[in-house]
Amino acid sequence: MKLIIAEKPSLARNIVAGIGKMEKKNGYFINDEYIVSWAFGHLFSLADIEYYAPPKNGRARWTLENLPCFPEKFHFELKKDSASHEVDPGVKRQFDLLTSLCRRKDVDTVVNAGDADREGEIIVRLCVSNALGDEKKRFLRLWLPDQTPETVRSALSEMKGEEEYENLASEGFARTYIDWLYGVNLTRYATIRTGKLLRVGRVIVPIVRAIYERDLEIRNFVPDTYFVIQSAEKTNGELVELVSKNKFAKDERDKAQAMADLYNRTGAVVTDVKSKTDVIRPGKLYSLSTLQNVLGKKYKMSMKESLEIIQRLYENGYLTYPRTNSEYLATAEKDKVRAILAGVAKLGYPVRFRDSKYIFDDSKIESHSALTPTYKIPAKDKLTERENQVYSTVFRRFVAVFCSEECIAERSEINIAVGNLETFTLKGTVIRQPGWTKYDDYGQKDKILPKLAVGEVVNINFAPAEKQTVPPKHYTIETLNNYLKNPFKEDKAKAKELEESGEVDDAEDYKAVFEGLELGTEATRTGIIDNAKKSGYIDLKKDVYTIMSGGEFLINSLTELGITMDKYKTAELGKALKKVYHGEMSIDDSVKLAESEISDIFKAGEGVTNLILQADPEPTGGVYGENVGKCPLCGSPVVRGRKSYGCMGYKDGCTFKSGIVICKREITSDEMRMLLERGTTRTLYGFISQKGKKFSAKLVLRDGNVVFDFAAKQAEKPGEKPEEKKSAAKATAKAKTPAKRSTRAAKPKE
Repeated sequence: MKLIIAEKPSLARNIVAGIGKMEKKNGYFINDEYIVSWAFGHLFSLADIEYYAPPKNGRARWTLENLPCFPEKFHFELKKDSASHEVDPGVKRQFDLLTSLCRRKDVDTVVNAGDADREGEIIVRLCVSNALGDEKKRFLRLWLPDQTPETVRSALSEMKGEEEYENLASEGFARTYIDWLYGVNLTRYATIRTGKLLRVGRVIVPIVRAIYERDLEIRNFVPDTYFVIQSAEKTNGELVELVSKNKFAKDERDKAQAMADLYNRTGAVVTDVKSKTDVIRPGKLYSLSTLQNVLGKKYKMSMKESLEIIQRLYENGYLTYPRTNSEYLATAEKDKVRAILAGVAKLGYPVRFRDSKYIFDDSKIESHSALTPTYKIPAKDKLTERENQVYSTVFRRFVAVFCSEECIAERSEINIAVGNLETFTLKGTVIRQPGWTKYDDYGQKDKILPKLAVGEVVNINFAPAEKQTVPPKHYTIETLNNYLKNPFKEDKAKAKELEESGEVDDAEDYKAVFEGLELGTEATRTGIIDNAKKSGYIDLKKDVYTIMSGGEFLINSLTELGITMDKYKTAELGKALKKVYHGEMSIDDSVKLAESEISDIFKAGEGVTNLILQADPEPTGGVYGENVGKCPLCGSPVVRGRKSYGCMGYKDGCTFKSGIVICKREITSDEMRMLLERGTTRTLYGFISQKGKKFSAKLVLRDGNVVFDFAAKQAEKPGEKPEEKKSAAKATAKAKTPAKRSTRAAKPKE
């Protein structure tokens, strides 16, 4: 009996559909040959720092004392609920079921049916290794490029041993360990040092930094005036526009005029006229990022939304595996493509099989081929409007690539010389046969050149024209994706006609991806960018990214702390992960590389005593870990934490605590210091009651509690009506302290 463990329930259902005739049980399907069950994505996650460095007195607290944390051996545990910090009951129940299935006596083979990538590889491996313990069973891998029943049946007959995927698993574990080391250590470190929660990660920081630096360029840009010389005169009744490549500074208008006069005296003559018929190629098939580029630009679809839809279409069997970084198909897929084309042709599309290096190229495929439709073609009414936009974009590109009708254009080129001073080249294109452009987008419009002959004199009247330099553009979904795919590539626009004719070699881009130079991967990039948005670091409007005040605060804070986390550092670790994948580096060596980098960061931070955080969006009102006075109950120091002021005597049982934010108003360190020293504050304005009304009050200490004092007559803030004063001598709110020892001021109801 073979036990197949899918990464998620939807995949399990598709595997069952491929096998056919299986009986549904509670949490699994079964027949005489197979059992199919599932995980819910990640059932296991790496333990937190407190596992390796248990807190004193059982109280977990972020502190510099246990940083940096470099575990000798990483420990995985069942995922915990984020609120209760206890193991999620649903996770435990499913893992217990998988354990019982793995240990069944009639199960002699376990099959890993995680998603066909490094993350999916380790998700199921962790389930199996923890379920079986020391018990050994045959372990196979089910690799699915798409989720159609036909592909499932074919893949079940071609399963390889898991040892064939050992390097992929090693890369997955190495990435998990390295991201934990960076994320946990540096997030805690930066948060403690700045007093604000900062999410620091190996990839999120260089992404935010790229957007920040681009926006800073735009913000600081000062336009500059310059001059060019240009002519726009008619010859034979047709306008001929010529613009010189020479530029003159804003104080060189006289030089520009002198050159214009020289050009006009010299005259212009047509020296060459060329015209040829050319075949224009369609764009390449889509990788995930190139598809997201198009969807973002055309439909203003965020990367998160587009990936969710692409994933759904994949799970429904309509598209191939989405998280691919290739725009090419494998040579072994030619028969599969022929079968898909047969179905497309039945719908009336003029397609035929094409065997071209422009389409099939094994050297440009790492794990997965380009995104294509499968033989399972949905009816339009089966898809939502957004799903149809995504599916039709992939489908139309597939039709264009294999279209039997060529796109034929007439390309023209005219060279016009102004003596030996400068030669101007005019280029034009006219589509004579639309071919594939009837089915896929083609942005270039016809450009007809004037009818000129060799030796003909061209009328000119050059004159200086004032121009201004323009700032760089904000990152869009397309330009940011292109940057992240190869952050070291020179930012030069490719000539579209060269790409269409196949003369542009994209080997540089694929070399960067395969060497690990990209920032993030097709599988992770979308989630990381979405986390940056949720964290308030960047914003996305339509398809344009901009930096937020939180992102400026993050980058400026890390800079002050000596945490560069730039594309160079991230690329070095990306290259290390690829070496693990190719068996050229061990997991331990890649982890040591990360640990060395993190150690250097902590050493550099030792000399930083004051942080200059000018981009902080709001006053912090204090610094994390700051001593604000003596505890009114036991005399121990009271320090500012992330969410509250707390007594360091908690180790001996003292429970004094007061929220940093009371009734939606931050209590600054200076105000808390005054309260602890004098037993009262001055009148504080800006509190907001539970009913949303503003009020002012003093905070006082009474019996070791922080309470409001409305009894004293208070000066009214200009323009603010005083609320009804109520005695709140022992009013408290949300305090988790013993009875009669509560220390948080209550939210007045009025």
